[in-house]
Amino acid sequence: MLVVRNLTMPFKEIIITLQSVRNGRFDKKVQVTSNDEIGYTGDVINEMTAGLKERERMQQALNLAKEVQQNLLPKNNLKVDGIDIAAKSVYCDETGGDYYDFISIEDNDKQKIGVAIGDVSGHGISSALLMATVRSSLRQRASLPGSTAKIISDVNRQLVQDVEDSGQFMTMFFLALDPATRRLEWVRAGHDPGIVYDPGSDAFSELGGSGIALGVDVEWVYEDNRKTDLSNGQIIFLSTDGIWEARNKNGEMLGKEPILSAIRQNSSSDATQINDAIFDILDKFIGEVKIEDDITSVIIKIQN
Repeated sequence: MLVVRNLTMPFKEIIITLQSVRNGRFDKKVQVTSNDEIGYTGDVINEMTAGLKERERMQQALNLAKEVQQNLLPKNNLKVDGIDIAAKSVYCDETGGDYYDFISIEDNDKQKIGVAIGDVSGHGISSALLMATVRSSLRQRASLPGSTAKIISDVNRQLVQDVEDSGQFMTMFFLALDPATRRLEWVRAGHDPGIVYDPGSDAFSELGGSGIALGVDVEWVYEDNRKTDLSNGQIIFLSTDGIWEARNKNGEMLGKEPILSAIRQNSSSDATQINDAIFDILDKFIGEVKIEDDITSVIIKIQN
């Protein structure tokens, strides 16, 4: 009876502790003082619960970081002066390095709409911190006079100082659109070109230009690019490479063609509907496969 009692009591203690862990409570510890296998088992369970408690704290911190980062992105799509803009980001982790923004720009008494999209190298917490840094710097600089090229050059100069020797960088496509004149200016900082679809001619064209990623060369001077023939119905598509590099369960890559087809087929819809159609194509393609990179898409439609 004494042997049975000495075995039963520690096992009861272990079972109670494990039941607490199963219910999400990690504070209880196994009170076993023997030096045999049962005591060792108790020590291992105590170490496990301490690790689970730390993991829970980290998860709570990640969830908070996710909430903060989501609040840095525009809360609503934008419709103003015949310009319809919709955007969406999906992160592969709790936090990510993709970024988009709508910024009001004053230029010689003209009110322009600034649209930025960016992609930080890697993803996760470090990328989220760099994304927040660039957002703050871009918004502050865009509130001052200067061309799009001057704005991005100044942001790059500041970013190089922040990430020097870290190896991190950020690609960006930044444009400024004048709703009154339909003039478009943009800077391409190592990012994929923007794509313009003209339903009238059923043709796609690229918004190209030279420029390296932000955070690489402090002396780099970015160049303005301009387009003056925007017309009603035309659609501008900006995205990060995660969208067309997404893979399905067979390892096949989505590519750009299905995305361009979705834009063509939904060109009569508003910007939000076009963007939703793009993500529908993506969701059907990847199925249950978890995305491996952050995904961001921006649609700008010129309307009457």
